[in-house]
Amino acid sequence: MKRGSWARRAVRSSFHRMNIFEAIRSRRSIKAFTDRPVSREEIERLLEAAVQAPNHRMTQPWRFYVLGPEGRRAYGAALGARKAKKVEDAAAAAEMSRKVEEKHEGLPAMLAVSVVLAPDAEIREEDYAAACMAIQNLLLAATALGLGTHLKTGAVMDDPRARAAVGVPEGERIIVTLELGEPAGASSAKPRTSASALTTWVP
Repeated sequence: MKRGSWARRAVRSSFHRMNIFEAIRSRRSIKAFTDRPVSREEIERLLEAAVQAPNHRMTQPWRFYVLGPEGRRAYGAALGARKAKKVEDAAAAAEMSRKVEEKHEGLPAMLAVSVVLAPDAEIREEDYAAACMAIQNLLLAATALGLGTHLKTGAVMDDPRARAAVGVPEGERIIVTLELGEPAGASSAKPRTSASALTTWVP
């Protein structure tokens, strides 16, 4: 290989390393978005990044559901109904339910990520880990594109109304929902324990 060609490849490799480390450092959970729509092309690009995740046995267990306004509203209604049950005042409960429903409908974009449930327990664990890695790929790709994300988990994902809103069939487990859009403002980083404090070097 010519020296100049090697140097160009080294520079490109260094550039890509800096890009991914910057994306990791700058990723935040974004709770407020601008009104700018997220295009289908942008979402497809994120999903293509997601499916490059490591995957033992190549089961490719991840499934992605892109919710339009009706799907987002239906999911918000399911979540709002669950939240409203915790509010004693009927009027306040109804108002909370309405706000959650409208908030979801108004999101620039929303995805749900599920995993296909394998019959074998060991494969199920491997597939869950693979799907989580796919989600991280998606989050970092979104950051690189200047988009913000807010990842959500919780018991609502097993709620029949929420599952129906997403359209997930039997035999799949929803892992996360992901709110997506252009950030409306900066979000500060939360303190993290340093890696050195959590690392054991085994001889």
